[in-house]
Amino acid sequence: MPEAPKNLSDQETDYYIKRNVICDRDNKALQFIEYVTSNADEMQKRVLAEILSRSANVECLQRHGLNGNTARHTFKKVMPIVTYEGLKPDIDRIAYGDTSPILCSKPITEFLTSSGTSGGERKLMPTIAEELDRRSMLYSLLMPVMNQFVPGLDEGKGMYFLFIKSEAKTPGLVARLVLTSYYKSSHFKDRSYDPCTIYTSPNDTILCPDYYRSMYSQLLCGLCQNNEVLHVGTVFASGFISAIKFLEKHWGLLRNDIRNGTIDCKITDPAMREAVMKILKPNSKLADLVEVECKKGAWKGIITKLWPNTKYIDIETGTMSQYIPNLEFYSNGLPLVCTMYASSECYFGLNLNPLSKPSDVSYTLIPTMAYFEFLPVNRKKAAELGANFNSITEPASLDDKKDQQLVDLVDVKPGQEYELVLTTYAGSLYRYRVGDILRVSGFKNKAPQFHFVCRKNVVLDIDSDKTDEVELQNVNKNAASHLSSFEASLVEYTTSCADTSSIPSHYVIYWEISLGGSIPVPNGSCQPPV
Repeated sequence: MPEAPKNLSDQETDYYIKRNVICDRDNKALQFIEYVTSNADEMQKRVLAEILSRSANVECLQRHGLNGNTARHTFKKVMPIVTYEGLKPDIDRIAYGDTSPILCSKPITEFLTSSGTSGGERKLMPTIAEELDRRSMLYSLLMPVMNQFVPGLDEGKGMYFLFIKSEAKTPGLVARLVLTSYYKSSHFKDRSYDPCTIYTSPNDTILCPDYYRSMYSQLLCGLCQNNEVLHVGTVFASGFISAIKFLEKHWGLLRNDIRNGTIDCKITDPAMREAVMKILKPNSKLADLVEVECKKGAWKGIITKLWPNTKYIDIETGTMSQYIPNLEFYSNGLPLVCTMYASSECYFGLNLNPLSKPSDVSYTLIPTMAYFEFLPVNRKKAAELGANFNSITEPASLDDKKDQQLVDLVDVKPGQEYELVLTTYAGSLYRYRVGDILRVSGFKNKAPQFHFVCRKNVVLDIDSDKTDEVELQNVNKNAASHLSSFEASLVEYTTSCADTSSIPSHYVIYWEISLGGSIPVPNGSCQPPV
């Protein structure tokens, strides 16, 4: 790195030091990605051998006769593919306080909860303390990747709306969402300097369990630092839309607090008030800006109006196709970035081309995160046979050749769709069917890149039609395009029920519509033709 110029002030010297640290960190992160993707199969062999070696004496592997063997071919031969239902008896034992090495040689520290698929079952995923290190490592790769496309992000802050959710307790362990676990950990609360995690929201506002107080405080802090904000986002797209709706409803209170340097009386937590007051100063000019822009009632481009230096919107994970029109409307067409692919079971990989269109987003699975296998699926063939995913991908018996259909990370084929099968470092999941359907879109060196297609079993079925998640989103997208002539947009939708009173049968879909103009939307004019 070039040396800093001489005769600098302490502030300027500190700036150059930080810049050098950032550049060095970015280079190391990009070199790591290059190395593991260039040696993907070697990394995968090493990951599996390490997982099996450390879990040699656990009951689950002993039960199936692995007997300490770490060879990949032996693992594939003796270990069955499992679903959550297959793991549930062991997970229930852990939940009720059994601390013996049932699934993992290391102590299970908590359960990470998942909403499950369309069946609505709340899943409990056992995890261990070191998984926080692995998740933090993946987070540390986000900004080095992003800096290649949007330079200068270290010179400002990110306004991210981050929240914790309520926790539950089993007789043995706490059960909570993976993000709640992360935000409450020392990895997040005591994080070292990193431009990726310099947020406008103080930790105390993120860790507040009350949604109103947390959202209000985070918005207030974000507004007070509006000129420092270079990127904005949430974990899920729906959360960002909720933040804008909250602003629409409460901008008057926020304006008053900015003008007077006060905090809404509903924010009662002393630590939170103290954290906000370190940022909040009376600012009549900013209060006037908030009033002028919000009082118009015209919310198009509100992000760039209130946070003028924003360069992109970051949606960390999840499906966001149905929210794209609203995100573009509120942001005046800023780039929409989806940075990573993760779940409660595992953090999988990154989007190495973050400025690609949302419809073109592909994720590169990082080969060191877990051991990955892939079960080929053929949705087109399934539809022709009137079948669903389960009927064509249910694991066969160990003696059946169908069980050998699973392919390794480096052996997937471009254009082919697969169901992801996972073996984790946490030692709680061995050949576990995640339920995500992925399509191979390309390769980063020898590591495949995947387009997320849909969740398996998220499907509607009146008369063997098998309408899946992607088709439902496309129907709503196409139908919602008619709203533009009324200066309205689709905020959210939900499938209510199947109506079989007419022929052909159809689905009833309820829409939440944002009215942006004076033209009324005629009743029934935009019914999605599902």
